[in-house]
Amino acid sequence: MATSDRLLRYAESRKNLPGSVLGLVGVGITLTGAAGGLWPLVVGGLYAAGALIAPPERPDTPHFPDADEQLDALRVDFATLLDYLVEVELPPATREKLSALDTLIEALLEPGWVSDPDHLHVLARAVRQDIPEAVDTFVRTRWWSRFTPGAEPPEQHLERQLSVLHEEMSGIADALRQAEAIRQEIHTRYLEERGP
Repeated sequence: MATSDRLLRYAESRKNLPGSVLGLVGVGITLTGAAGGLWPLVVGGLYAAGALIAPPERPDTPHFPDADEQLDALRVDFATLLDYLVEVELPPATREKLSALDTLIEALLEPGWVSDPDHLHVLARAVRQDIPEAVDTFVRTRWWSRFTPGAEPPEQHLERQLSVLHEEMSGIADALRQAEAIRQEIHTRYLEERGP
């Protein structure tokens, strides 16, 4: 099976097709009698010449997901994250901060907004790494903190982490708002300059 696949690939290759064409030219020369008894060398030589002058095979360009495909996958991961966060027991103030962050991320993940690769990376890192790790670390630390009374409450660290992440997401939202404001100004200027 593998041998037949290789033969089929070679039969369709960039080397075989030009070689075959020149090999057929050699057969034509042989039929006219110009090659004489050296016809196998003429046909083989022309085939080899065609195969050598052909451009080399190049592998197909790899397909990488575009921004929309990345966002679709990120939305699925975000839904999974939300399912996880619903099950985690959090103090009310922390839950409120987390809900505000989730609402902001959900707005950023709406179709048509985020397409910048840097923004996509920051969003993906927050959804797939930063938020789950912050919450999981809080849950684990809270369990151990009962053995060390008087230590800094783990909710304070989680709230600080959520504040930093909210600030990061707000930066993306602000960049999007500024881009839309510039786009609106440009369109206004265009309409005014176009005139009646």
